[in-house]
Order: sequence, then structure tokens, then C-alpha cells
Amino acid sequence: MLRRDVLRLGAASVAASLSSATLHASIDANKAASHPSPPSTVEMWGCMELPLQGPSEGNPFREVTLTAEFQLEHRTVQVTGFYDGEGRYLVRFMPDQPGRWSYRTASNRPALDGHTGSFACVPATSPGNHGPVTTARQFHFQYADGTRYLPMGTTNYAYLFTTEDNAALVLQGIAKAKFNKTRICLLPKPLGADTSQQILPFPRQGEGNDLTRFHVAYFQQAERRLLALQQAGIEADLILFHPYDAWGYKAMGAEADEFYLRYAVARLAAYRNVWWSVANEYDLVKNKTMADWDRAFRILVAADPYGHLRSIHHSGPIYDNTRSWVTHASLQRYDFEKTAERRDAWRKPILYDELQYEGDIDRRWGNLSAEEMTRRFWLATVHGAYASHGEVFMAHHGEASWSDAGALRGDAAPRLAFLRDTLQRFVRTGLAEVENSYYLCATESNDLLLYYFDYHRPARYDFPLPTTGNYQASLVDPWQMTTTELPGTFSGKSRIALPGRPYLAVLFHKVSDNHDPHTEAAKPEVLD
Repeated sequence: MLRRDVLRLGAASVAASLSSATLHASIDANKAASHPSPPSTVEMWGCMELPLQGPSEGNPFREVTLTAEFQLEHRTVQVTGFYDGEGRYLVRFMPDQPGRWSYRTASNRPALDGHTGSFACVPATSPGNHGPVTTARQFHFQYADGTRYLPMGTTNYAYLFTTEDNAALVLQGIAKAKFNKTRICLLPKPLGADTSQQILPFPRQGEGNDLTRFHVAYFQQAERRLLALQQAGIEADLILFHPYDAWGYKAMGAEADEFYLRYAVARLAAYRNVWWSVANEYDLVKNKTMADWDRAFRILVAADPYGHLRSIHHSGPIYDNTRSWVTHASLQRYDFEKTAERRDAWRKPILYDELQYEGDIDRRWGNLSAEEMTRRFWLATVHGAYASHGEVFMAHHGEASWSDAGALRGDAAPRLAFLRDTLQRFVRTGLAEVENSYYLCATESNDLLLYYFDYHRPARYDFPLPTTGNYQASLVDPWQMTTTELPGTFSGKSRIALPGRPYLAVLFHKVSDNHDPHTEAAKPEVLD
């Protein structure tokens, strides 16, 4: 009896083992079948995307957790995956070092847990792939590979959720004007009186929102358009909250805010051209406190494994830009003369992201002339800061304005492209204001000096150049978009005759060291 019992027990044990092995083999087979091959090679700062099939029942946005650890030698980076609808899950990763990375997923659902693999990260060779933008030398910016980045921004709030035709107009306008950054909203704003046809990020429940799940088609469209910007070499300053919505997103509450922020980071952080702007005109979102905005920054810092740039934009009171989680100041101001004071206080780059708009509408902030928009960009530049353009002309036949994602119509844009080309030609990292200069002047280590006369129109000026270098000089007309090289070289106090017109600039760039500081500089001809 004992022997037969042992035999029966042994047979049952073997059967159970075989059943368990079959079950695990079935799970592994299902994983393999639902695991399309991820790429075997990814560029540095490209997007490695790992697709997985998993459960679709219940609420996967809330109930399913998915993370992955990516490892290169001793270094491990943990990223969060997300649900993309119809049983599809994605993990996205932006590798920043060459080598063979391995990965392993972890999930509270067996179908998503324990996926492993590896891929080779190779040096970036795609045109324009210099990695994400970061800060450099305290007050400036550069790409991850060390390439300089001089922001020349614009504003297209509705680009991610406007019509395909309007989105195409934005890309055409940006390319024509040579902008390299745009400010865009992730959450929608109304595109007209009838909002019933707009695609929205959350499903609607009668007159309210289901804030426990997402409308993935909304985010999929946003991703396509973000990648179109990336391919065009445009940084996307992504505005996460704003006061302009018609659906209650500005008053979702802390739990829904965090749910949305973490989902946005999981989906979008692996795109190298993303910046985070926590809010546009944060102080006009009346139901949120300063503690709420601090919390949003903390969530971004915790959730984003790549440390993308972070800022917050204001209408009235300026946020405390000394906070550690703020990487640069985003200002709605045009008091450029306070730039030096702000730099000393914040020790960070300054972007005058809203210095009013070129246009013809009846609001004071929306009818700058092209001449004044151009002037303000030059003022920001010689004060050692950066600026963003905006445009709001009266709509014709229901057309969208440029800043809501439409056609570029104004005359400032080509002048700003000229400014960018001028700076790109000479500036290595960024300019600093020469404080107490008689006329506005910016410099870069005395290798470059840029004087801007604003509304002054002197017929001549004695430029106090360093005696340690020999400089070539160019007269720059920002409006006519001309650069005229002046004959000779200059060192020390150098008198130059000028045309006597306002809004001109003179640019000096050092061509050699001056070993005889007493050498008199060459005198140029009088310019007409």
C-alpha cells in the first residue's frame, strides 16, 4: 500500500510538474508571440520603442503597472511604460551612451512581466541629431553633444491639436523663418465657438470628463506632430497646463494632475526635442496654489529619467526661478534692462518667451509692428538673453492666427531669421551684456562685441575696444537685413563714422591678438 501510494504520489508530482512547465512554456510562448521584435540598433538620443501585448479589460491606465530597467555596464536607468489602447503597451527609452544596452520589464501582469532583450546604441548620424538641449555656462544652452544652441523661438499654441492643414502651415512657416523652438500646449484650447468636434485627451462623460483614462488617439496625434518638429530640428517647449480650456482640465485636482503628468512623461520624455513648461500664465489658473505648481515640478523631476529642461511661464507675478527644479526662466516681460539683475538673482538662462505679439488685433498685447518685434529681439540679445516670437493678425474667413497654429503672415520673421544667421556666424556659446556700456553692447569673452544703437542715430562714435585684439567690423541693418564690412581693422579707442539712422548695430569680431597695443587702428570711410 505504501509503495503504491508513493507511486501514485510520484506520478501526481510528475504530472503537476509537467502541468507547471506547460503553463510557463505557454506564458513564454504567448510573450514571444505578443512581443514584436524591437530594433536591434538605435542611435544615441533616438527612441528605442518596446511594444508589448497585454490585458485590455478593466482600466489598464490605472490597474496595470509596467516599468523597464535598461542597463549599460554598471549603469541602470528605469523608465515607465504606458498603455496605448487595444491591449497594446509601449516602453520608450532614449539611450545617451553608445554600447550594448540590455533591458528587463517588470509588471503586475504576467503577460508584461520579465521580457528581456538587448540592442546596440550607436553614435548619432542622422542630420540634426545633437541630442536634447541642456543649459551651458550658466546663462546659455547647448545640445548634449556640445553643439551650441541659440534659441530663436516662436509660438504655436494649438499645433498639437489643430487640423492637419494648419499643422502643415506651422511646419512650413517655421522652416521659412528658421525658428528652432516653438511653444505649444499639450492640453487643448478651444479652436472656435463649436468645440464638439475637437479631439480631446480624456473621454467625455456627459458634460464632464472621465479623468481615470486617456483618449490615446489624442496623444498619438500629438506624438506624430512632435516627431515632425524633431525631424525639422525644432525644440518643442511643451506647455502642460494653461487657463484657456473649455473642458475643466485646469481644475482636475491633484490626483488627476499627477495621473496626467506621469502619463505625459512616460509617452513623451524619450523624444529628445521635448522641453517641459509646467504652465502658461500659471497665475491665471486660479484654483491652483503655489504648492500645486511646486508639486508639478517635483513630479516631473521624479518621473523624467532624462532631465529635460523645465520652466514655468507667468502673466503677473514671476515664479521663484531660484528653485532647483527650474532650469531656465520663461518670462512674459519686455523690460530687458532688468536682465542683468535677474541673471544675478537666478543664475540661469533667461528666455523672454512672451514679449507681446506682432499683429493687428484690438488688444494692446497683440498689435506690435514688425519693426518693434524686431527691435525687442535685438534688445533681448544685447542684454544677454533670448526671446520668442508670436503673431496674432485678424482672422480672415475663420483662419487661425500663427500663434494658434495657422499661416505666418507678419514681416518680423525674416528679420529674426537674419538675426539668428548673424549670431550663428559668430557666437560660440552665448553673449553677455557689457554692463555700464554707454550704448547697448554684448560680448563673448572679448572675441566678439555687438553694439546696438536702438533708437539713437549717432553720425559717429568712438568705440572703446579692447587693446589686446585686432577686430574686423561690420555695420548691421536689422530691418534691411544687410551686413556691410568696414575696411581695415580696429583696436582700442576707434572712431567710426555711421549713417545716422536709428536701429543699427555694429559687430566687431577679433581676427588676431594685438601684440602692440599702441598701434593706431585703421580709419574707415564714411558710410552713406
